[in-house]
Amino acid sequence: MASGIFAVFDDIAVLMDDIAAMSKVATKKTAGILGDDLAVNAQKASGFASARELPVLWAIAKGSFINKLIILPVVFLLSAYANWMIVPILLIGGIYLAYEGAEKIYEYFVPHEDTKEKLDISASKEEILKHEQSKIKSAILTDFILSVEIIILALGTVLDKSLMIQIPVVSFIAILATIGVYGIVALIIRMDDFGYSLMQHDNGNSKVANIAGQGLVNALPKVIKLLTIVGTLAMLLVAGGIYMHNIHQIGDVLHFMPSLLADFLVGFVVGIIALAVVKVFKKGNKNITK
Repeated sequence: MASGIFAVFDDIAVLMDDIAAMSKVATKKTAGILGDDLAVNAQKASGFASARELPVLWAIAKGSFINKLIILPVVFLLSAYANWMIVPILLIGGIYLAYEGAEKIYEYFVPHEDTKEKLDISASKEEILKHEQSKIKSAILTDFILSVEIIILALGTVLDKSLMIQIPVVSFIAILATIGVYGIVALIIRMDDFGYSLMQHDNGNSKVANIAGQGLVNALPKVIKLLTIVGTLAMLLVAGGIYMHNIHQIGDVLHFMPSLLADFLVGFVVGIIALAVVKVFKKGNKNITK
């Protein structure tokens, strides 16, 4: 009896070693997309009043956890019974990411009437909350698509393993992605508050604290602007990477290009096509409603 119990413990130890080893592999494989996820979500979580930054970020993070709870079982079921559906789902998600990136580039370079909701100083509490909810929904939708990509990539590293290894490894990557990404985003968007706290340290008598605090305060707008640019590029790169990795004909045509350049080009082309289709559709709807 005792030997049987020790045998079970031994099997559990071996299983845990396998899970730990495969988790390391999966983390390395998904490191690139996690970096893109950070840039995109930092961009999505910025632009709110200081007092609302953390509540909004927390709402997005909760939505991200719910996304993972939805995606994980669905992905495991698809992998087991309908793995042919995974690639089409990724391609559709790639179209959305490419559209988001291309739209931001278009709005930067092409003069247009800004139809996005803007809030002035006199905005009511209801208007502010409505604006927040709109941005939160957009951020959660983008997170959903990036989460699918992260989870699929993690699953790809353990497809040849048993379900007992697949579930903990992929779930670990999903949790790591959420806690790690949104934890870092929280630190970024609170840089200025931390800077002001340093400047007030010892009633402002500490020169080192003053310099460091002022540096953080001055750096925040630049970091946010940089992350906005990186986030836009990241959406195009992720979208292009989805098409490059899943449609081998595209990879064959662009094999002479550096991978990053090829991913960006494909993502940009897909985004421009999607943007054109959306604009034609919107214009058609306006003509019909007139």
